[in-house]
Amino acid sequence: MLPLFDSDLPRRRFPIITICLIAISALVFLYALKLGGADRTIFYFKYGLIPWELTNGHDLLGFAVKPGDIDTPFSNWMTIFTSMFIHGDWLHFVGNMLFLWVFGRNIEDRFGPALFLLFYLVTGLAATWMQIAIDTQSQVPLIGASGAIAGVLGAYLLLYPYNRITTVVIFFLITVIRVPVVYLLGFWLFLQFWGSVGTLAPSAQIGGIAYWAHIGGFAAGALIVTLYRLASHEPLWPRRRWF
Repeated sequence: MLPLFDSDLPRRRFPIITICLIAISALVFLYALKLGGADRTIFYFKYGLIPWELTNGHDLLGFAVKPGDIDTPFSNWMTIFTSMFIHGDWLHFVGNMLFLWVFGRNIEDRFGPALFLLFYLVTGLAATWMQIAIDTQSQVPLIGASGAIAGVLGAYLLLYPYNRITTVVIFFLITVIRVPVVYLLGFWLFLQFWGSVGTLAPSAQIGGIAYWAHIGGFAAGALIVTLYRLASHEPLWPRRRWF
């Protein structure tokens, strides 16, 4: 299922932060595409997050890439944030940005630009640490905005569970339907848990999709909204439809 847009909620603000996040990610992605080949791999190692470097306290040396400098030009801790703006291919980039555009605008509208940006970075941080905790010795760069976007999804599910999303469903035939968020994101979350189970096996090769980052980001987003609702004395689950 591929979300296209939501139209049930009127927005009061122009989604400036959402657009800026997409624009920055697009510029970084196009730059990486222009590099190509070994230079792109080096770029990923320089600015992607490598769990091994953070858990061992020094740079990764001797990794099998073509000749080139893979040392990060600043503290490795900063790659927690730079990695959020790097994507590996067109599918990775377009999928993440589509989810950010569809779901991020209403969360930004609810929190305001400054708080939304803080929320995005905090949930991205939580997602990263969840993935690191699962595989502390991984030498594969973590890249992509999906952990932070998962935080947006967690917030959206609790704030607007009855909102309907126009979605492309590909199952033998291509169909466009409007799906309530509680079903759409519930199915998405099920897929993340299903994919994460295989990474817990002793012989599992963890790589590719960072399922645990998605789960960690989603949980962080849901937790922040839960605390927000408790502080504002709102019900934890909406009692009526928002449209």
